[in-house]
Amino acid sequence: MNYMEIKKYDVANGPGVRTSLFVSGCTHHCKGCFNPESWDFKAGKLFDDKVIEEVIESLKPDYIKGLTILGGEPFEPANQQSLLPLLKRVKEEFPNKSIWAFSGYLYDKQIKDIMMKKYDFTKEFVSYIDVLVDGEFHEEEKDLSIIFRGSRNQRIIDIKASELSGSVVLHEKDKVRLGGNTWNI
Repeated sequence: MNYMEIKKYDVANGPGVRTSLFVSGCTHHCKGCFNPESWDFKAGKLFDDKVIEEVIESLKPDYIKGLTILGGEPFEPANQQSLLPLLKRVKEEFPNKSIWAFSGYLYDKQIKDIMMKKYDFTKEFVSYIDVLVDGEFHEEEKDLSIIFRGSRNQRIIDIKASELSGSVVLHEKDKVRLGGNTWNI
């Protein structure tokens, strides 16, 4: 797997200050994508043990709230397999830090109903994720007034609660106050 970038001290892709890993490779090719250069699986740099160590090191400060993986598409099967060692280490070494993932795949219809049945590793991959922002970006539903999403069709899903209930459970924080404004998330 390749990756495009590691953003340390990212505040745009999940709550608090986070480390964000942008992976390479995406088959969705959403119209209006903010990161089309990441569609190519060969773009960027090689994701290896050295990169895993860099990400782990970046998560050590107490003020870093967690890791966000996005792309490209973290849920492309080849990317899932490459990311598993990183996600496992993050949960082992930082059990109180959250892992967020952004995916164009729908959790209930594509990840759970298809990928988890087709690929043995997808269930483990999902088990490390706390929150999933799912759904392809729809340019016609783009909304700059919502945070952590690009378009209104996308959902912020509490994965642990969804796995327990057997159905999609939206993230418990449905509203966040920022600068005196209420933002729907």
